[in-house]
Amino acid sequence: MSEAPSPAPSQAAMTAIDAIDHRRSVRDYMSQRVDPALIHTLLEAAVRAPTAMDQEPWCFVVIQDQSALDRLSNTTKAKLHEEVKDSKAPGAKHLLHVADNPQFHVFYNASTLILICGKFTGPFVEADCWLAAENLMLAACANELGTCVIGFAVEALNTPEWKAELKIPEAMTVIAPIIVGVPARESPPTPRKPPEILLWK
Repeated sequence: MSEAPSPAPSQAAMTAIDAIDHRRSVRDYMSQRVDPALIHTLLEAAVRAPTAMDQEPWCFVVIQDQSALDRLSNTTKAKLHEEVKDSKAPGAKHLLHVADNPQFHVFYNASTLILICGKFTGPFVEADCWLAAENLMLAACANELGTCVIGFAVEALNTPEWKAELKIPEAMTVIAPIIVGVPARESPPTPRKPPEILLWK
């Protein structure tokens, strides 16, 4: 009989390993808005990520306007519908059901969406931005917030219309859209396979 998962440690006691172990992709949120000071804490954690050649190629957009989140959800679902409507790929039928469900909100009703954008192109820009994303998500976990990467939204966010509305310069690229909020319930542990080591020499 497997042991029950241990409860998440208190914020004061949470170590880096605790945060890694207790981070979840949360898909159910309270309507409570995340405090701006706490968002700044998450962004400060993000920019402490490793960055190739000290380029710090990231910048951030924070969206808490519910109307904008609702419209962006609808745009994302419309684009997803067009992408998969004629696809025979595995999972396409499920994605089409998601896209066509009027009750489904792409951002799971989270109060905040943070976009990590690459300021320029380069071989390590995306990697740097994803390292910043992981820092942000771990910091959120340590502060008892939930997060989830919403990859569905990348295409919509990089359209000229949404870039213009969000004041994102044309040369920049939205790389990591991450919802942040107060979880509505505790997310169960997610099992992982042991590390697959190809060589230890």
